[in-house]
Amino acid sequence: MSFVINRLNKELNKLKKEPIEGFTLDEINNIMIWQGTLEGPKNTPYENGKFKIQFTFDSDYPFKPPSVKFLNYIYHPNFYKDGKICVDILQNHEWSATQNVSTIIHSLHSLFMDPNPHSPANREAAQLYLSDKVAYTNKVIEHIKKLYL
Repeated sequence: MSFVINRLNKELNKLKKEPIEGFTLDEINNIMIWQGTLEGPKNTPYENGKFKIQFTFDSDYPFKPPSVKFLNYIYHPNFYKDGKICVDILQNHEWSATQNVSTIIHSLHSLFMDPNPHSPANREAAQLYLSDKVAYTNKVIEHIKKLYL
């Protein structure tokens, strides 16, 4: 377990020294559970959103991915309604011990900019994205206005 704690402390220190634009980490009370806020990327329908996210690490980290979920609902083809995320790097068979919280954040930014409707967690959002991107964009913007503005 000390290996996991050392690794997480290194990642935490790196994030403090080299912050990721659009990501703010909350104060850490338990090294095994991190929370923060991920801002929607500019020039996307998500740009006005501020999304609470939680990373939960276990004793197998970094050899297995952390559990990552959003704490508020986001209308997106790859996000489940309970906040869990459908993205390859968080799957055991795709995860590598060289990946870390920073790579996850960058991957999520990429997913906001370029959803993958062919591997949906939210079928309704995926179908709307594929059939009518204007309607999809408008729905995302309205959802964010209701929740965050």
